[in-house]
Amino acid sequence: MPDFSFLILYVDNPPASATFYSGLLERPIIEQAPTFAMLPLRDGIMLGLWSRQAVEPPANGAAGAGEIAFVVIDTGEVDRLHADWASRGLTIAQPPTRMDFGYTFTALDPDGHRLRVFRPAAE
Repeated sequence: MPDFSFLILYVDNPPASATFYSGLLERPIIEQAPTFAMLPLRDGIMLGLWSRQAVEPPANGAAGAGEIAFVVIDTGEVDRLHADWASRGLTIAQPPTRMDFGYTFTALDPDGHRLRVFRPAAE
């Protein structure tokens, strides 16, 4: 099986999106051009930000049709990140909420991609 190495989001402005994600996730921008930017996430996984106008073949999905999820160690961290991201001006699509899978909130990036933070429910 091939190794998973990239998560690519189609965005309107890759340099602006790279700056957004670099600040939000505290990761360096390691590649940047007008139509593509890249940041390391962890364990060799990269976040690619590709211009939706330049991607080949053209993409036909809408932002928000999926989500990037971030697991945290406790519910206090969910609340802390919610407050931090809200103070940065991110749109909060779902405030901190208890759901079947755990305690969570959902924010949107500038292109409308969903960013979910959650603490899994105890088993």
